[in-house]
Amino acid sequence: MNQPIPFDTGRPSDPVRRDLTETMQKVAHGDKQAFSLLYDALAPMVFGIVVKVVRDRAQSEEVAQEVMIDLWRQAARYRPDAGSVTTWAATIAHRRAVDRVRSAQAATDREHAQAAREHTTAFDEVAEQVETRLDSEQVRRCLRGLTELQRQAVTLAYYQGLTYREVAETLRTPLPTIKTRMRDGLIRLRDCMGVTT
Repeated sequence: MNQPIPFDTGRPSDPVRRDLTETMQKVAHGDKQAFSLLYDALAPMVFGIVVKVVRDRAQSEEVAQEVMIDLWRQAARYRPDAGSVTTWAATIAHRRAVDRVRSAQAATDREHAQAAREHTTAFDEVAEQVETRLDSEQVRRCLRGLTELQRQAVTLAYYQGLTYREVAETLRTPLPTIKTRMRDGLIRLRDCMGVTT
């Protein structure tokens, strides 16, 4: 690779600027030889700009390659009256490097957010299991405080899904008695559990 061409002075008569402008015009017409010359002239400068922003050598090499490909693809967009080739290349290099840093930061932020969500979900599952277990213990304790007929009626109705009539038939007890016992049992359970209506 040749020595990099230094930033031009901006004078239109500067031979370095004229040469790069002519080279860029040839690149715009698909001249691969001209692109090879442009590459040799600008790649070291482009890499230097990128590595200062990105700071990771491997990523900087990748971004510098992308910049050089951009120069090849966008050569027809270059306008000499808007600035020198080196300034244009430096601008593209800097933008690409900043984009890479922002993209890497966004990816890191997404990973942290995902990890936080997963951690929160796991914590919530554990908390929910503990809460369910504590509630179950409290229900069992409160059920023990009911009379035998109340406990049987409530258990058949709520844990086995039987209707009042089916509970009455299963326990061989009149339906009005079952309804009264269940109502009284549910009131005692509500009070024991601390549920307010």
